[in-house]
Amino acid sequence: MTGNPEPGRLYSDLFQDASHFEERFVDDLDRLAAMSSALKTLGLRVVLTSGSFDMIHEGHSRYLEHARSLGGFLIVGVDSDEKVRRRKGPSRPAVPEMERLRMVTHQRGVGIVTLKHVEHEQWALIKAVRPAVLVATADTYTAEEVARLEAEYCDRVVVLDRMSTVSTSARLRLIHLADAAATENP
Repeated sequence: MTGNPEPGRLYSDLFQDASHFEERFVDDLDRLAAMSSALKTLGLRVVLTSGSFDMIHEGHSRYLEHARSLGGFLIVGVDSDEKVRRRKGPSRPAVPEMERLRMVTHQRGVGIVTLKHVEHEQWALIKAVRPAVLVATADTYTAEEVARLEAEYCDRVVVLDRMSTVSTSARLRLIHLADAAATENP
């Protein structure tokens, strides 16, 4: 899909269960802004969320499902490899960005995925999409930031608790501990 789509001319692939990665991955914020605007013109309530989504697990799936339930169309920003490294350390992500993007696209209810680059200014994705609902976890925004986001870029910020006791970081620690134990006790 190229250019700025007109309302009613969005590819039907965006509304199907199959991955259709080539249609659902939008790596240009201007194009994404045009698509978001077209979706709203069609009467859809756009929901936006983002994260690392490294080693997708049940918690990620439940989080995305809950986010999707808050509106008519879900857009997901996936952190670039460099963005994840800067936040979680040099050994992360465990899964490369293109694979993480594809895995998120396979999650039921995800309409569009985009890559969040380190070069993007703060809240660039939010400013481009201007969602009806912005979904985040408890440690993402301060109360002051939520107030500013709701005043300037979205109708509502919904904060979700963890959806699982599992986390990618915890799983990776267990793998490293098991590997270390196996090395010490061959």
